[in-house]
Amino acid sequence: MLYGIGCDLCEIAHLEKSLTGTHAAAFIRRVYGEAERAALSLDEPLPAGRSAAHRLASAAANFAAKEAFLKAAGTGLREPFSLCEIEAVRLESGAPAYHFSGQTAEWMQAHGLSARLSLSHEGGMALAFCTLETL
Repeated sequence: MLYGIGCDLCEIAHLEKSLTGTHAAAFIRRVYGEAERAALSLDEPLPAGRSAAHRLASAAANFAAKEAFLKAAGTGLREPFSLCEIEAVRLESGAPAYHFSGQTAEWMQAHGLSARLSLSHEGGMALAFCTLETL
């Protein structure tokens, strides 16, 4: 049974400022989980060219996934949720999926929910769509 749906758009150029600005390291630690930081090499400087553009688009899609989840949960960003505990990961097949940790994982389990994720990016924007369903 459907518990909630959420979607979010993230402007890639806006996120790039957060990832490269003065407080980039603190932003990355607060927003992205360990698996995301490793997969997107967010702890390393962004190189120029296509590789950086793809990493930025993926980071923006992951950010949108976090916001989409919070909308589906119907709570916004407040206790018990922390952005870094809501990770958008890629399965071996390449499909996006959520990985939850900490209090967010506990909330999902307590509510008996599973999450599905769809991501896309095009034309300077990244989109995420989340559905939460009862198990």
